[in-house]
Amino acid sequence: MNERATAPTAPLRARAEIDLDALRANVRALRAHAPGAAVMAVVKSDAYGHGAVPCARAAVEAGARWLGTATPEEALALRAAGIDGVRIMCWLWTPGGPWREAIEADLDVSVSGMWALGEVTEAARQAGIPARVQLKADTGLGRGGCQPGEDWAELVAEALSAQSQGLVRITGLWSHLACADEPGHPSIAAQLTLFREMLAYAEGQGVRPEVRHIANSPATLTLPDSHFDLVRTGIAVYGISPSPEIGSPADFGLRPVMTLSASIALVKRVPGGHGVSYGHHYITPGVTTLGLVPVGYADGIPRHASGAGPVLVDGKWRTVAGRIAMDQFVVDLGGDEPATGTRAVLFGPGDRGEPTAEDWAQAAGTIAYEIVTRIGTRVPRVYVNEEQAG
Repeated sequence: MNERATAPTAPLRARAEIDLDALRANVRALRAHAPGAAVMAVVKSDAYGHGAVPCARAAVEAGARWLGTATPEEALALRAAGIDGVRIMCWLWTPGGPWREAIEADLDVSVSGMWALGEVTEAARQAGIPARVQLKADTGLGRGGCQPGEDWAELVAEALSAQSQGLVRITGLWSHLACADEPGHPSIAAQLTLFREMLAYAEGQGVRPEVRHIANSPATLTLPDSHFDLVRTGIAVYGISPSPEIGSPADFGLRPVMTLSASIALVKRVPGGHGVSYGHHYITPGVTTLGLVPVGYADGIPRHASGAGPVLVDGKWRTVAGRIAMDQFVVDLGGDEPATGTRAVLFGPGDRGEPTAEDWAQAAGTIAYEIVTRIGTRVPRVYVNEEQAG
């Protein structure tokens, strides 16, 4: 688990400030985008790097009726932290997984094939408690999920048989979209059509799901026809647009939740022609000042952003000078001499002059999901607005 601080005043080397009021507002905005569906807040991968337990609690306070994780271990950790009274679903299972523990913790578990149904059914028999099972259909993403046709028919039939024996309750039918972040992509309509057909088949055989769901963050924001009974919102909960091509966070009424900053560790004057960092990929063009920012790729700062990553120091945008190292990088301050300890803001909401996670994604040739999720455990998460206003 990440080291945790509860106030933003500690003199930390670096910190990721997590604004839980922003997260609550994002959940409320997502509920407004899908008024006919319940909202699942996905808190996998330690809530995309933001801290699973505080973010899960804030999301529930704002009206999320479900929480989602990838692994069962993530879901079990939420229950162990005392997060009860809310449905939690986990979907990334491997053979021998903690099925019985999940059943006893009242989790909803995803089943994509016969091996998983067999394991969860046996665990339910041993526990003496029916398993809450959601059947996943592969409608075209080509990852998890059961193939349409004979495979789906067999899975539905066996799940119904297990349900008739009191071993499982089929609580949901679901799938996942491949290209929802590309509005108009032909796969979207094709997947929705196939999902409806697979739903109709299962329901025609007698399945009565509590929830049917396929929409992720981009579909929640742009595809009302995909909302069904539940929308699974991940990156949008944290105020990041699932695709800058479809709109900025502000376009969807969202605000980024994480602000990453570090304290300048050293400021020094150097002559022109001075090499900076490994490989001397940056040479100072003249007499200047350099600032040492004490975070690096061990903290999740992408090395691919060497020479390009933006940082706000003393109200001015600076750029990473040379290579990002394991624990530190350098910015050329252009002759300015901020005091050591001055806060260097790598990214935040962007409305206070600072770069955003999307700016770092562009600099590193990746997506903003990766920028926030990769911030490592050496960076304490500092939670602000933990108590819900009003």
